[in-house]
Amino acid sequence: MKKVAIVGTVGIPACYGGFESLVENLTLYSSDNIEYTVFCSANSYSEQKKYHNNARLLYLPFKANGMQSVIYDIFSLIKCLMIKPDVILILGVCGCIFLPIFRLFSNSKIITNIDGLEWRRDKWSRGIRWFLKVSEHFAVRFSDIVVTDNKAIGDYVDSEYNVRNITIAYGGDHAIRKSNIDYINTPSDDGYALGLCRIEPENNVEMILEAFSLTSNQLKFVGNWKSSSYGISLRNKYQHYRNIELLDPIYDLDELYKLRIGSSLYLHGHSAGGTNPSLVEMMHFGKPIFAFDCLFNRYSTNNGAHFLKMRLTFYI
Repeated sequence: MKKVAIVGTVGIPACYGGFESLVENLTLYSSDNIEYTVFCSANSYSEQKKYHNNARLLYLPFKANGMQSVIYDIFSLIKCLMIKPDVILILGVCGCIFLPIFRLFSNSKIITNIDGLEWRRDKWSRGIRWFLKVSEHFAVRFSDIVVTDNKAIGDYVDSEYNVRNITIAYGGDHAIRKSNIDYINTPSDDGYALGLCRIEPENNVEMILEAFSLTSNQLKFVGNWKSSSYGISLRNKYQHYRNIELLDPIYDLDELYKLRIGSSLYLHGHSAGGTNPSLVEMMHFGKPIFAFDCLFNRYSTNNGAHFLKMRLTFYI
């Protein structure tokens, strides 16, 4: 039995973003010869189950995002020194600043998915960007295997560090269940546009909402509106428009299926972060996709989307 510890996510059951969805599926479809331990943020779970998808869950009293994410990841790695897994899968680079010290005391094989070049994100200050760039450097230099989820990021690792990496793109076929696949060609009765993402500035949420506020076209937008002052302010500003419906996060695949199959098009405003699972999942529905024009989205869609280079109102 191979023991694998997963570090760097909010945890499972999935309740946040792409990495959490990845871990949900890794553990759900795990082979019988792998025993998973998943570190979880105690702050995010009112019910702290001991096991999920046969994976053992270990809770730490820190937030998995923001400034506490560094402490959260480092304490997860320290805990790994005690449980001694054969493999540690690190998702994101926040705690990788600790890897040079960690490697002195651990023989665990380290696989790191460096995510979407965190240090480039507009939301961070100059000091935090510097810290994340250093953490990225340590992640690449002190991992046994570096995984990227998008060829654009793989090319960056090649050119920036001259380090071999493996690009593993996300799948999306799980978004369509066998129980509802017969209805994949159901006509779109409501004709609404659909958006689904974490509510962050780099995902161009405000651009999308503002564009639809100037039209009568219907928009349903799913996101974590209550998780930040940014999300709360957007919700307060746009929730009164009759053609805009702002929905809280949905993780039930059958509920998401109903939303996706009923839409007439999908809006993807992500400008950073590599490959976004929500985009890959939506591609399986054959709906027109309007995506922010960046290299990550072009690789993910193989240039098959409608790319936004100007104000969205020109398209709707």
